[in-house]
Amino acid sequence: MAEEKKIPRGIPSSESLYFPAHNAEEFKPFQDSNESLTRNLWRMDDVVNVIFSKKFQPTYYEIAVKFLNTLSAKPHMDGADIGKFVSGNKVSKATFYNRVLPRLRRVGMIKVERETIIALESKRKFRPMRISLSKTFGNCFYKIGDSWIAIVDEARTKK
Repeated sequence: MAEEKKIPRGIPSSESLYFPAHNAEEFKPFQDSNESLTRNLWRMDDVVNVIFSKKFQPTYYEIAVKFLNTLSAKPHMDGADIGKFVSGNKVSKATFYNRVLPRLRRVGMIKVERETIIALESKRKFRPMRISLSKTFGNCFYKIGDSWIAIVDEARTKK
């Protein structure tokens, strides 16, 4: 008898985002009572809270906020800069490289580029990492939000 494939229960935490109720204290105000956007901007820690919940993943949250604030002060960071960040902030290398960095990349907050370099004398290949901030995260949410507003506006004009 063929073994049945198990369907996982729920969404894996590595694939999910944290969205408390839109009127919760954790969410900074983003609209007025007429559903018009307010002009205030969220800070880095407010945005990161959607990726790594301060309430449920405080360690990842703190590391991500520190890293993104450090990265935003420079155009990019290379492997040596990242190593200095990890050791200088006493961050676990495993946590940073296996949890925080991949998630920031997956949601589109950072862009990781690698360049292949071949050493002339030993013919060994090196692929140094270069990380920079990415607009992909914002563009994705902008597209989702803009599309939803269009759907709501169309529904309201039908009345």
